[in-house]
Amino acid sequence: MTKASTDLDNPWKDVIELYFEDFMQFFFPKIHELIDWNQPCEFLDKELQKVVRDATMKKRLVDKLVKVWLKEDNTAQLLYIHIEIQGQKDENFAQRVFIYYYRLYDRYGPNVISLAILGDTQSDWRPKRYRYSLAGFEISCTFPIIKLLDYKKKWKSLEKSTNPFSIVVRTHLKALETRDSNQKRLYWKKKLFKALYEANYSEQEILELFRFLDWVMALPEELEKRFNDFSAQHEEEKGMPYVTSIERFGIQKGILEQARKSVVDALRIRFKRVPQSLVKMLQSIEDAKLLSDLLKQAILADSIKTFKQGLENK
Repeated sequence: MTKASTDLDNPWKDVIELYFEDFMQFFFPKIHELIDWNQPCEFLDKELQKVVRDATMKKRLVDKLVKVWLKEDNTAQLLYIHIEIQGQKDENFAQRVFIYYYRLYDRYGPNVISLAILGDTQSDWRPKRYRYSLAGFEISCTFPIIKLLDYKKKWKSLEKSTNPFSIVVRTHLKALETRDSNQKRLYWKKKLFKALYEANYSEQEILELFRFLDWVMALPEELEKRFNDFSAQHEEEKGMPYVTSIERFGIQKGILEQARKSVVDALRIRFKRVPQSLVKMLQSIEDAKLLSDLLKQAILADSIKTFKQGLENK
């Protein structure tokens, strides 16, 4: 049986941006209290790429950099929060945090802090300090860390919490726990899906948190079908068909993407080279029936020019 696949780092980046205030309140409540949440937060991920680019580092991008405003009673007005999400043990992790920190410090000044979420399976791996000394010179950098494995002992309190990250953490832990068992993963995916509805989240929150759940707890096709049947039945009983509608949208989107690809492939088989401008035109089509007709034309057309003229006349 194929092991359940798990992508943990990327889903975290998305959910942090969606629920940043909840993230800070859940994991770093003392820092949360310093921030003026009436002011907008700004995510600086794109700008960050230039700041931390380094050919000697395996991982070149900081996961998140967020600019926030502090409350008026603080000396500083702005704070830059650098967040690292680490899903695997890495002996150079503390050094990397330090390197990114001083590069951010060099660009933004002293109001930069680094935080780390450790989502690995090694309970004794807890890097929170980087130290270096040579010939009387010494430097030390200590940063707050959150070890997600620690929440296994807090499961009951997670079940009672309405913070979105209570379900995010439970999903993460069960994704790790079920890596070698698709059947166990199916069981926990169902259980966590039900928990979304029991926590009184809004429709939008359920959809967004389900995307995290669905991404992190991926299943083989056969078991995914069983989960989809379960979720549809559960939503029908609850009278809240939120996720089912999203699944239908996803299926339709997949059909359109495949139809577009089939047209382009047919043109490449017939004429070898397909202009990028024509590919873009095809990618913008949202009508499955039209794409079906275009596939027939791609097979029968005597030239790319003839096909394109026919498309422009549609």
